[in-house]
Amino acid sequence: MHAAALRIELYLRESRSLKAKRAAVKPMVEGLYKRHRVSVAEVDHHDSWHRATLGVAAVASTQSHLGDLLDHVERFVWSFPEVEVLRIDRLWIEEEDET
Repeated sequence: MHAAALRIELYLRESRSLKAKRAAVKPMVEGLYKRHRVSVAEVDHHDSWHRATLGVAAVASTQSHLGDLLDHVERFVWSFPEVEVLRIDRLWIEEEDET
């Protein structure tokens, strides 16, 4: 089993309220889940109009498949012109050997 997580920091330059921010982030969150079947949630900057941080988690049977899936997730996020991607961090989750 292979697992990984993404931390995606976003800047929403056109957002003028929390309601507008949610309207911009919601299609991305729903699209990631529906299109790629990953777990996704807004995890930081809940009270900021212009910033959002998404957490994405995925599990796959092979590391190469997981890497491809994360590549697709990143491309999907970059496809939203109204959102500026500030940073994407990948965290690979390693299994501990039981001895």
